[in-house]
Amino acid sequence: MKIVPTITKPGYRLAEKGFTLVELLIVVIILAILAAIVVPQFASTTDDARSSSADSTLAGLRAAIDLYYQQHNNTYPGAVTAVPSAACTGTAGTGVATGGAGVTATTAFIEQLTLYTDVNGGACSVSDATNHRFGPYLKKAEIPTDPFLGVSALEVVAAGDLAMGATAGDPGGFKYDSQTGKIIINIAAEENR
Repeated sequence: MKIVPTITKPGYRLAEKGFTLVELLIVVIILAILAAIVVPQFASTTDDARSSSADSTLAGLRAAIDLYYQQHNNTYPGAVTAVPSAACTGTAGTGVATGGAGVTATTAFIEQLTLYTDVNGGACSVSDATNHRFGPYLKKAEIPTDPFLGVSALEVVAAGDLAMGATAGDPGGFKYDSQTGKIIINIAAEENR
């Protein structure tokens, strides 16, 4: 077999081989179909992760609230003042319960769960063997964010309502009743977790 070299005239080029427009269009269509199949599966995975995060966060908060309740004469955090009556050698709590609702009750709730407390709920940043010997029940001195709206807020009420629902307008964060110890995500669609 004899190989014959190709000779071209000056100024002419050989035709280069490549993909045709139709072949490229078919590949793009196949990729679009695959993306349409895969993307909804990732969306449901994200929803599942949010639900799991919400359940985990609520379980941790509820466990801390229940332990506080058992160690403090059947009183929930935020229902009584966090200002200690006994001497505090560190930073003393400042939250005044004001009937167990509102901003000051929110401060009392956070301090009573994140600082050391005495049997009456007075909070102090330093533990001692006689007075501030309970807690802390949570490690961070802040309310976690809800995984649905990303809001880090706590609304404290003192309604004594076991059927408490989310606040109108779905502000997000958490809602807590200092009389019942019930804590929910403050979004109507997620309040029954």
